[in-house]
Amino acid sequence: MNALPPPARHLPEATYEAVRLDRAPEVDTLLTRLGLGRYDPSTVVALPGRNDTWAGYTTTGAPVFVKRLVGPADDVRERLGRALAYERVSAAAPDGHLRGPRLLGHDAGEGLMAFDYLADARGGAVLVADDGHAPDLARRVGTALGLLHGATAHIGRHLTEDLDRRPPLLPSSALLEGIPLHVYERSSAAELQSWRLLQTDPELITAVDALLDAERAAPSAPAHCDFRLDQLLVTEGSPPSLVAADWEEFRLADPARDVGSFAGECLHRAVMDIISPRDDDARAGFADLVLSREAVLRRGTEALTRLRPVVRSFWAGYLAARPDADPGLPRRAAAFAGWHALDRLLAGAARRNRLLGIERAAAGVGRAALLEPARFAPVIGLGEMS
Repeated sequence: MNALPPPARHLPEATYEAVRLDRAPEVDTLLTRLGLGRYDPSTVVALPGRNDTWAGYTTTGAPVFVKRLVGPADDVRERLGRALAYERVSAAAPDGHLRGPRLLGHDAGEGLMAFDYLADARGGAVLVADDGHAPDLARRVGTALGLLHGATAHIGRHLTEDLDRRPPLLPSSALLEGIPLHVYERSSAAELQSWRLLQTDPELITAVDALLDAERAAPSAPAHCDFRLDQLLVTEGSPPSLVAADWEEFRLADPARDVGSFAGECLHRAVMDIISPRDDDARAGFADLVLSREAVLRRGTEALTRLRPVVRSFWAGYLAARPDADPGLPRRAAAFAGWHALDRLLAGAARRNRLLGIERAAAGVGRAALLEPARFAPVIGLGEMS
């Protein structure tokens, strides 16, 4: 039997205690069926996310990541189905497209998926770090995403017809009119405050309706539909390899969602970096800050200056892979970038009882991009298509 690597060196810092394996015997059952042995409990941790996860080494020395999808049975079945549809598309897509970690096997009845565990991978936040290599890496991300979006011509009609065509839940005109009782009951005070801000903004509601109309009229492509920096993994090597995790929202959709999510991540992080994310005192000082629209735009534009080259490089790589992308893509992507900042407001609010002023500032910049996407596209870094 292979000796186990020292787990402290190979497991990331952002880990949690996993569900005990004796309470989830189906995990070791799957691993054993796959010929990987059982987990060595001393190496197993959980990674952040809404699902149950186990990351560690098996008794054969294999690094394995197991995910158990959590939620209502119908939702789990649909999410697993989309993730497996991605695997089929990926197998037929052109070389260089955006890939996920290697799927080792799954158990549909238990909602389990087992992958190669990329224990030494860095998160996608390296793309927004003060690193001279970030633009080059971003260009590679754009190229890989463009090849995925352009894969329709390679994957065959039978695979295309098998893909989910329903749009993701958000943004939603219905939720901007009112949230259901079950959402209200499980929402934090900050989430309710966030929904109130969105639902009492008629210009924002009109802009979301316009974006959804444009999305319905746009050509669709195989898309990740949950494309965030924390879904990207960068592994060591020369050049580093890129992997995108969490394909449960994969479907045939407007490619502007993925492009806009990447730009929106940079937009959101640029504003949040006005103060250090680790400086709790500084954040507390922003808690009651109310900024005018003009101040929000000025601060956001200044903060984005550092990250605009990253988005531009991403966009150049994307267009190199998809020169035939539809002309309306930059505008829709800028609008989705704006929505992404608002989505991050909701996601952050779920963890607290009070919105911070800096979070409202980031949402304000997102609102501006959503309302005026044609003007904001070059500001974000999504220039005109040649």
